Amino acid sequence: MKTALSIAGSDSSGGAGIQADLKTMTMNGVFAMSAITALTAQNTTGVRAISEVTPEFLKQQIDAVFEDIRPDAVKIGMVSSVGLIEAIAERLRFYQSENIVLDPVMVATSGARLISSDAVDALKRELIPLATVITPNIPEAEVLSGMSIQNEQDMQKAAKMIGDKYSCAVLCKGGHRINDANDLLYVEGQEKWFYGKRIDNPNTHGTGCTLSSAIASNLAKGYDLETSVQRAKDYISGALADMLDLGKGSGPMNHAFNLAGQFKD
Repeated sequence: MKTALSIAGSDSSGGAGIQADLKTMTMNGVFAMSAITALTAQNTTGVRAISEVTPEFLKQQIDAVFEDIRPDAVKIGMVSSVGLIEAIAERLRFYQSENIVLDPVMVATSGARLISSDAVDALKRELIPLATVITPNIPEAEVLSGMSIQNEQDMQKAAKMIGDKYSCAVLCKGGHRINDANDLLYVEGQEKWFYGKRIDNPNTHGTGCTLSSAIASNLAKGYDLETSVQRAKDYISGALADMLDLGKGSGPMNHAFNLAGQFKD
C-alpha cells in the first residue's frame, strides 16, 4: 500500500484539518499518517481556541514518520507561524520528499487573513518552492500574485505569475466566487481547466483539506498530476452530492464514508 503524510492542524469536529486528511487518504486507498502542527477546539461553525506545537516537536513527528514509513506523498495544510513553516521546510528538504501538495491556507473565503504577514512571507520563501502543486483559492491566489482576480482570464494570469515565480504547479480554485467550481491547473506554461458544477450543499467545511489530500493520495499511487486532480475533483463532488447533514455545517469528509471503495483502485 502506498503512503501519505498530512502535516496540518487538528479539527476536533472531524470535518477539516488532520481528521479530514486522514479520512480522505484512507478512502482514496493509501496509508495515512500525520504530523500535527496545532490542536484546535473547533466545530463547523468556528474556532474557539488554538494551541500550537513547538517547531522541535513538529520536527520529531516528521522524523518519526520518515525514519520508519517513508511517505509517497505529503500534504501540507494550515501552518500559522514562521517557526513551524521553517521546521517543515527544513525536514522535507532533508528527506528529499516528493509529491508535496501545499494548500496555502492564508485567507478565508470571507477575505479575512488567517495567518500573519510574516508567516505568509515564510510560506512564500520556504514551502511554496518545495511544492509539486499548490491549491490556492481566489483570495489566496490574489495574495500570492499581487493582483485582483475578477474572472477566469484573471485566474489564468495569476496562476501563470505564481507558477513561474515559484517553479511549482498551481491549481487555482475558482469556486469561491468566480465560477461554478471550475479550477485551473497551470504547469510549466501549460493550462488545463477542470470543469465542475456547483453543488447546492451548505455543508462545505473542509473542502480545501479534502481536495488537496485526495490529490496527494493519487500522486502517491503513481497517477500523474492531471489525473490526480481529476480524480480528486470527482471524489469531492461525490462527497458533497451525498448530502449527509450531521450538523450546522458538517464537512464533506463527514459524508465520504458513504463513498467507501469507489476511489481505492
